Amino acid sequence: MYSSFKPNGIVKRSLQPAAMARKLRVQYEGAIYHVMNRGDRREDIFDNDSDRELFLKTLGEACAKTAWRIHAYCLMHNHFHLVVETPRANLVAGMKWFLSTYKRNGVSARIPLAAPVISNTVAKSLLPRVA
Repeated sequence: MYSSFKPNGIVKRSLQPAAMARKLRVQYEGAIYHVMNRGDRREDIFDNDSDRELFLKTLGEACAKTAWRIHAYCLMHNHFHLVVETPRANLVAGMKWFLSTYKRNGVSARIPLAAPVISNTVAKSLLPRVA
């Protein structure tokens, strides 16, 4: 039995342990990552080709700011995949800038209340470097 204490003094008992914080993201110079991100509730993040063009333009700006190299990408209606090489250890900061800039200038700018947003949860995996 696990217990968690609330600020109001109420003790909640559960058979489940409290949620643990996620592991720190591994970042280092020269790493290659598979980055995947979905729309919240798996909703569409691209309404049309102009959304995709804006996404790629914003990705280009992110690459210019971070020195990233994009080896491959795939844009689906409700998610995207990127294969990103980071010459500097800056994946987290760069993704934060990239996603917030695209959300601010993309679909959310046209339909502020109704637009689905891209989830802040980015699944990443470190890819091996092939010689």
